Formats: sequence, structure tokens, C-alpha cells
Amino acid sequence: MSLPPLVEPADSLTVEEVRRYSRHLIIPDVGMNGQKRLKNAKVLCVGAGGLGSPSLMYLAAAGVGTLGIVEFDVVDESNLQRQIIHGQSDVGRSKAESARDTVREINPLITVNLHEERVDSSNVMELFSQYDLIVDGTDNFATRYLVNDACVLLNKPYIWGSIYRFDGQASVFWSEYGPCYRCLYPEPPPPGMVPSCAEGGVLGVLCGTVGSIQVTEAIKVLTGIGEPLVGSLMVYDALDMVFRKVRVRKDPECAICGEHPTVTELIDYEAFCGTISEAAAEAALDSTISVVTLRDMLDARERGEDDFELIDVREPHEYEIVSIPGSVLIPKGKFLDGSALADLPSDKRIVLYCKVGGRSAEALAVVKGAGFSDAIHVGGGVVAWVNQIEPDKPSY
Repeated sequence: MSLPPLVEPADSLTVEEVRRYSRHLIIPDVGMNGQKRLKNAKVLCVGAGGLGSPSLMYLAAAGVGTLGIVEFDVVDESNLQRQIIHGQSDVGRSKAESARDTVREINPLITVNLHEERVDSSNVMELFSQYDLIVDGTDNFATRYLVNDACVLLNKPYIWGSIYRFDGQASVFWSEYGPCYRCLYPEPPPPGMVPSCAEGGVLGVLCGTVGSIQVTEAIKVLTGIGEPLVGSLMVYDALDMVFRKVRVRKDPECAICGEHPTVTELIDYEAFCGTISEAAAEAALDSTISVVTLRDMLDARERGEDDFELIDVREPHEYEIVSIPGSVLIPKGKFLDGSALADLPSDKRIVLYCKVGGRSAEALAVVKGAGFSDAIHVGGGVVAWVNQIEPDKPSY
């Protein structure tokens, strides 16, 4: 459905702005009036990573007058495969500052505000209230629900995107006119059920496709042209090059935008989504060792003073990239379906690890439940091992 423009037009465009945005101005649907609305708009992009990179660059190029960047992380070399707003010389720098410098190079005529902080329940309302529209470039469920709830409570539209391997999704959530994120996903998936991009990977160019869709939707909402994806979910399969649009209806029973909302203020989103299950957290309590302790254990095993089974619970393609010496691979799925349990040695202590510790904690809960009461897992996983023990090895 068509919606009214979100922002009023600015008073005028300068001669320099007319030259810069001339290809917009000669589109009848945009024209001078639409470009003035973009100039007057204030857009906040949550994240300057895979989706935030193309979003920020195209929002700047389009002439959105004020861009806000919320980002607390630093640029890592593994980001460069998809986070095109950063370059090799930016490794180790603040992502927010790196993104700002690129945006200013693209368009020096706009204002860029940096918010170098993690968005949480304590700051999100004050932060979002400064902007007309939110572009969500986050990659975890807790922050997505936080962004959604804050936008509903503030009656702000936000442009949502999601990427994983070869699949992308995008929508416009605006409770005044249609469903919110909770209408589509009332409850988060069980902890550990859906791999993150850091665990499962993402095709770099997919970020550009979905991020460009997000900016297209932002421009439509700001200027009031076309039919935004309000009430629709765009699903993209890059391998088959197929786009599908799925209807999403407003849920009258939605916890925050329904007829009788039960969420009337911000909640504890980490607890709501859970980083790991309760069983995994309980299993890991007093059963987590550091990579330094593991190194000492491996040295003792080499001298014949200790014996244990070191098991990597990641996927085979991850194991090929890097592994801890002396480990064997048994993917987490085989623990969850029980098929790995019969092959575990009963006369050795079981030591589990994964990339950063989440998956190994989930597998640890299964192993302890099967009677291996002295089993332990490695906090920080292979990433911590590379950082602290074998820095010459690759990380990912």
C-alpha cells in the first residue's frame, strides 16, 4: 500500500546539490520535492557491518541529510569480505569512525553523527527519538527484538534485513500501518538452533543485495513514493536467483502491537532470547576451562601424565580452516541427535570446544546428561586458542 511521505521537504537545494542529485531530480516520482525530503531526513543505521556497509553508502549517496551510525566494534580482517565500507588500512580502527570517513568521501554535503556504543535498553529510546527512520543492520535476535520494541513504542518505521549463507530477507516494520517484527517472529528460536553468520557464513555480495533493498525501502518511506514492504516479507535465494514476496499480517495477539499488548516497556532482551540454553549454562557452570589450562593439559598428555578426549564440535568446513592440535571432529548435531554418545570413550575425560564456546556448552549439556559427569568445555573456543596460544594460525 502507498503511504504518505515520512518527512517534510527542506526549503531548498543548493546549486551543488542540484548538480550532485540531478539523476534523481529528473525522475518524475522523486523530483525536487522528493530530494528535498531526503535532504531533510534523519536516518539511523544500527550497525556498520555487512548490511550497514551498503546501507550507509547508498543512503549517503542518495542525499539523506543526516545519517546516524551506531557501532561499538572495531574492524577485523574477516570483515573485509563483505563489509565494503571498510578497507585494509582500517583494520583495528573503530568501525564507526571508518564508516564515517567513507560516507564523508561519498558525500561531504551531509551530516554524520557517530554513536560509538552498544544499543541496549538503557539508551535506545533516547537514541532512536533523534531520528525519523531506523535501518536495522544487526545480526542477533536480542538486538532485533530491542530495535522492534523501541520502534513500536516510539511509532518509528524501521527497515529490517537478514542474511545467512545464500539467503536474504527484508521488510518494513511500522506498527502504525502494518505488522511489526514480533508479528512475524513472536518468539525467538531456541538458543543455538539458528547459527549466526559467524558460525554458518555468508556470501559477501549477499549483503550488497539486501542492503540495497533496505535503502530502496527507506527512500520510498521517506519520500512517499511506490509501495514499501509494509506487510510484506521479501525473501531472496541467491543460488537460484529467486525473489519471493510473502504477505505478513498484523497479529491482533502480538505482545507489543496487538489489541491487548503485554509488552508495554523495554524488557531484558538477552534473557528473552538467551545466548545459550539454561541446560547449557548449568552444564558449563564450574565445567569451563581456559585455553591456557587446555594447553597445559595437552602438554601433560604428551608426557603421558594425563589422558582425555579432545573433541571439536564445529562443522567439517570449519575444522578444515583451523583446529586445536590433537582434537577429533564430532559436529554438535551428532550430540543433539544422540548418535555421538555411543562412540565416546568411557575411560577418558571428555573435553569439548567449538569456535567461541556456545556450541560446545550445548554439547556439554548432552554429554553430562548421558553420564559423563566430569566432562568440560573450553571457554572462548578455537578463537581464544589462536589469539592466546597459536597466533600464527588463521582465525575466522
